Amino acid sequence: MASDVTTQAGDAEATTKGPVDQADGSRRLIEETFNEGKLGLADQLIAPEAINHDPSQPAQLSVLRGAEVLKRTVMMYRAAFPDVRITVDDVIAADDKVVLRWHSEGTHRQELEGLAPTNARVTVTGISIDQWKDGKVVESWTEWDNLGLARQIGAAPPQGSIGEKIGIGVQRLVASRMRKKNPA
Repeated sequence: MASDVTTQAGDAEATTKGPVDQADGSRRLIEETFNEGKLGLADQLIAPEAINHDPSQPAQLSVLRGAEVLKRTVMMYRAAFPDVRITVDDVIAADDKVVLRWHSEGTHRQELEGLAPTNARVTVTGISIDQWKDGKVVESWTEWDNLGLARQIGAAPPQGSIGEKIGIGVQRLVASRMRKKNPA
């Protein structure tokens, strides 16, 4: 897949109009919705039946389509991290797809999906891919460091800790039972 446009965040140079418009739209969707709460932008740039693929998204969001998924996701994280700030670090646009590499920072001040606030300042990184058709996102894939976030807010044990070692031991017991239940 040849890249039509590769930019650092904020790089205004463009080699072709189509991918640049899509690249700017994808960047705006993530930065302006999360950072400024501009949820109406989702209605403008996401197709009504758009599909979102994020393995860490809560079950109640996985059944939704279109702009509503992004709007509820943004509201959830802005509530839990009122000072959330997402910055797009790189944009790669080719054909009908835009890839964003980004990082996010914020302070865990309110509950997040049942996890009590910790006041911990957190940083996570992620990559999102948007597929565009007729000027709107029709499908999106996101992968981000949710284990890193869980560790930073105390929802998962720190790497190398006794808690992690106990968790590995428990997982080995469960795996043994699963192998007996599901022989090869």
